Amino acid sequence: MRMYDVIVVGAGPAGCTASKALAEKGYKVLLVEKFRMPRYKSCSGVLIKKSMELVQSYFGEDVPESAMCTPTDNRGMIFTNDKGKEYRFEQEGLNVWRSHFDGWLAEKASESGAEVRDGVAALSCTERDGFVEVSLHGENNYTESARYVLDGEGVVGTLKRKVTGEVPGYITTFQTFNEGSIDLDPHYFYAYLQPELSEYDAWFNVKDDLLVLGVSVKDMDKIDYYYGSFIAYMEENHHLRISRQTKSEKWLMPHIRPGCRVDYGVGRVLFAGEIAGFLNPMGEGISAGMESGYCAACAIMEHFDNPLMACEAYRQSTENLKSYMQRQWSLVGGMAGTFKEME
Repeated sequence: MRMYDVIVVGAGPAGCTASKALAEKGYKVLLVEKFRMPRYKSCSGVLIKKSMELVQSYFGEDVPESAMCTPTDNRGMIFTNDKGKEYRFEQEGLNVWRSHFDGWLAEKASESGAEVRDGVAALSCTERDGFVEVSLHGENNYTESARYVLDGEGVVGTLKRKVTGEVPGYITTFQTFNEGSIDLDPHYFYAYLQPELSEYDAWFNVKDDLLVLGVSVKDMDKIDYYYGSFIAYMEENHHLRISRQTKSEKWLMPHIRPGCRVDYGVGRVLFAGEIAGFLNPMGEGISAGMESGYCAACAIMEHFDNPLMACEAYRQSTENLKSYMQRQWSLVGGMAGTFKEME
């Protein structure tokens, strides 16, 4: 049986960043992704300034034009709170398709020496004496072994639930892509926090001339009700006109609670990105995924022969990241009663 140094699960920002960092230092890395590449994730696809800086720092180059969509530049976020008050946050950003962006990250991990397998799901893992055995499913079931597993598969993954036995709380997102018109500047991402429009938040942005409108709920049975309310609100307040809906999609994201709990890992299995609990308000998880994935990789390299010290080093190295996340949630909590518990 082959023995990898690290098996990374999930070819998103967390997994790809970790894989590249490990592979370029000579570690034997297997990166598995359950979807066929280029993987798709329902996401705003907005890279905030911090994400752009992390890409340059970890990957040594800027995001390629092939990953972008129009308008390519995002100029910030505009929030409307539960009282109808508008807050503008001007900031440099990029507008990307997650499938192209994540695909590029995976290519960079592969170029650095990581072995990448798509269409391969991690079913479970068992820690043995000095290594972890991982059950995988591609065209058939098989196992691989590694000294460490880094789980960055996102909240929809199953590996963490098998390892910890915990079932996380979810928020369901629903969004549509539409041809039409609206009286809003397409260079911004808009978030609406009024409780009559969603059970969490509603949003609007533009990607390649398509109007993206979405709502998030705690109760999936209420999607149609809140989506209809949001569309009516946008028609009345911003002259939304939809001529044709081209696509709709549902997704899950973790329900972040007061304190912003983070699960760093168990034994030789470390968690990064959303599956660990790193998620900023309005579902911004790209920057947190990249930073936590890199910190986890560095901790493994620094304490390769001591899993306890590796996990502790990972926790310590992400203290600033967790603090940043808590401040962001507190800011939103002070902005809108919808998120008052997070203040």
